[in-house]
Amino acid sequence: MAARSIASLSLSFGLVSIPVKVYSATETSSAVHFNLLHNCGSRLKQQYVCLKEGVVVERADMIKGYEFDKDRYVTFAPAELKALEESARHTVDIISFIPLKAVDPIYYDKAYYLAPDKRGAKPYHLLRQAMLESGRCALARWAWKGKQYVVQVRPAHDEDGGLILQQLLYADEVRSVKELDIEAADIAKPELQLALQLIDQIAADGYEPADFKDEEKARVLAAIDEKIAGKEIVVTEAAAEAADAKIIDLTEALRASLGVKKAAAAATAAAAPAAPAPVAASDAAAPPPPRKAARRAPAADATGAAAVQAAAEPAAPAARPRARKAG
Repeated sequence: MAARSIASLSLSFGLVSIPVKVYSATETSSAVHFNLLHNCGSRLKQQYVCLKEGVVVERADMIKGYEFDKDRYVTFAPAELKALEESARHTVDIISFIPLKAVDPIYYDKAYYLAPDKRGAKPYHLLRQAMLESGRCALARWAWKGKQYVVQVRPAHDEDGGLILQQLLYADEVRSVKELDIEAADIAKPELQLALQLIDQIAADGYEPADFKDEEKARVLAAIDEKIAGKEIVVTEAAAEAADAKIIDLTEALRASLGVKKAAAAATAAAAPAAPAPVAASDAAAPPPPRKAARRAPAADATGAAAVQAAAEPAAPAARPRARKAG
């Protein structure tokens, strides 16, 4: 199914205006949703009930209000709310160009794709290439659906990528980490070195989204298929986890983690079949008894083979006298 644009805009900075189309970059419809049903199997309908009068209120009788004090509201008519909304504009006004990594991803909200509209291909690709070369992205303002947004316009990393319009959260929409009152800690240099070794062992060159699948979604869909086929879902109790985490020595935990990785690598190497050692012609002619000793010999020449045979021969005469004594 071809992608459908949700708006036609102009990306403008200075005297430059680039006609673009906006496409949603993410998709939430792929999630598994369940409907609320009555135990007879029929769908349920949501209703709003007046807490004071206890009657069902139809949507036509609803008004919106803002609670400025406990159970005290100031109300607004639809026309008044409409007047408060930001007037939609068909331009994304670039304010400045900043380094690509200047925006912390915690401020990222919904993302959109921008594609060139008619007669906009050349300035579109020119802006994208200029941002890639300069290592910068654009900060802009965008009025959309009655709200004003601060957005980031950045080039996509893949070769065939275009431009991404990323809605950003305002400062008051992101909680400060200072609210968590995180306790400070002193890190010793050996501990840091062990942590760096562990990071290096499982380091990767980048993120490949296709490498990760939603396993929970697959499990739920499989269960739905079983229910459709008339099977019952067997509930299995998960193993109970300890409520309190054990206090462990950080250095020993890091060493143990490194040891697990090394042990796994050693087990993989041991499981691989060993390549056979080269055999000289003189060794190939040697009799079976000294073959075991020959594998331990460092060299495989004629002199080495003779020495191995000589070392193996005394065992036979020692056994003969015992046989004669027994007789």
